[in-house]
Amino acid sequence: MMTTKPAIIKPRKKILLFYNPYAGNGLFKNNLDLIIDRLQAKKYQVVPVRAAKGKTIDLAFSEMKPEEYSRIIIAGGDGTINICVNSMIEHNIDLPIGILPVGTANDFAYYFALPTEVNAALDLALGRHFTYADVGVCNGKHFINVTALGNVVDVSQKTDPNLKNALGIFSYYLMSVSQMVNLRPLPVKLITPDETYEEEMFFMVVMNGKSAGGLKTLSPDSEINDGKMDVILFRETPIMNVLPLIIEFAQGKHLLNKHVLSFQTSSLRIESPVEISTDVDGEKGVALPLEFGILHKRLRIISADTGIGEIK
Repeated sequence: MMTTKPAIIKPRKKILLFYNPYAGNGLFKNNLDLIIDRLQAKKYQVVPVRAAKGKTIDLAFSEMKPEEYSRIIIAGGDGTINICVNSMIEHNIDLPIGILPVGTANDFAYYFALPTEVNAALDLALGRHFTYADVGVCNGKHFINVTALGNVVDVSQKTDPNLKNALGIFSYYLMSVSQMVNLRPLPVKLITPDETYEEEMFFMVVMNGKSAGGLKTLSPDSEINDGKMDVILFRETPIMNVLPLIIEFAQGKHLLNKHVLSFQTSSLRIESPVEISTDVDGEKGVALPLEFGILHKRLRIISADTGIGEIK
């Protein structure tokens, strides 16, 4: 009688490190050798991939044997994570993701309360526990945190890049305040499976996470793995009501204001007869109309939460 030997399962000892060398105003490069040294000390084989508009990560994933990898570690902000996630989905890669939040505004990492100090973030990224995250879809492209539309987006895209690098997210606030007198309402139609809204708006967001641009109170009720997007639209507001709305916003109470429309949906279409600036995870987006959907629990994010799942 022939007997078969049990299969030997080799430990996954490779880690793909996808990093943005310009993250944190270029300071991340000072920590790159430290990170690689720590990973190698744990007996991992490090495969570093430098962020370059998605081309290098596409090549890496097209040639990858996922069964040899323990996880992917992404070092950068929301834009860097967005590039990596879009490529992962394109190439059908499903590996746990550890995040080193070293960008200017790390809103996706903020949702998971990830530490910003490099050693502490790396300790967590090498952990065994993960939680699930949804991924938003906008016109066939994927977003992890937010798609934004309207006047504030237009202002941020016109901000001098040197000012952005020097002041970070504070530069957006400065420019937005300086341009408030020039804001004009924009007509939009929002179509969901349950209802259609026709609004005049200054600004709106379709959220997967809770914060955007460092504004931590933007979408206080969002859950990143509930299979829903949170839509928040700021209607045309009389100047006398702007200050009270800002105060409510700072307190996370703006969703109750009559000048704010908010709802949840799993699909959405946005139309407008005028041109409206859009932004996807901090990068310039596409023109309207926009079609939104959601990929429920598509990602596994390594986190301190021990109640969801464990990496084998």
